[in-house]
Amino acid sequence: MHTPVTPFTLHRWREGKRPDVRSGWRGTSPEFGEIVLTCPLPRVVPESVVTEVRGGLLPVTTFESRGIHVENLRLPTLNRATLRVGDRHVRLARNRIGATLVQRALQLRHAGDTYRLAALDRRGWTLTRAADEEDPGVTVTVRESGRGKGASLAVRAEGRAEGADLAMALVFAGVDRSALTRVGAVKAGVRRVAELWAEAAY
Repeated sequence: MHTPVTPFTLHRWREGKRPDVRSGWRGTSPEFGEIVLTCPLPRVVPESVVTEVRGGLLPVTTFESRGIHVENLRLPTLNRATLRVGDRHVRLARNRIGATLVQRALQLRHAGDTYRLAALDRRGWTLTRAADEEDPGVTVTVRESGRGKGASLAVRAEGRAEGADLAMALVFAGVDRSALTRVGAVKAGVRRVAELWAEAAY
């Protein structure tokens, strides 16, 4: 279902007690229904951290990082990551040495469509589905504002979106996207060296 999307907002939520605390973002899209983003899911598999989007007309979407390096991470990162939309695996690729935000953008391939996830800054990003002969494409923009319990995510789409477009854009609210920014890329490089050293010593 490709449809225009009314701008909507997700808000912070948190429930439960340690060690079973769950938190993330939730809200309602007029077109796609109630949406719940859990980041991360409770850890049940060693060396794995997973963020999940589900609800309404969205396909269940997960972003997972695996490896010894994730044990101390709060959120999955772009390293050793797997993105799934429903029962489909999404191909991911990025230029780690890109000099600009566009060059460092994450390239995605899902169900025959090509996407690009690009940082606007530390708290905002866009997911763009490229146009083709049958569809003019869509750009979903997500921006975080506020702090703590008052934090929110503003979501808007330019073009006609489908559930997978929104789900993929939203799941990155529960992913460490810092490597897509200039400063974050430097920090990610330093962190990656430390991760490799830890794995070699393991």
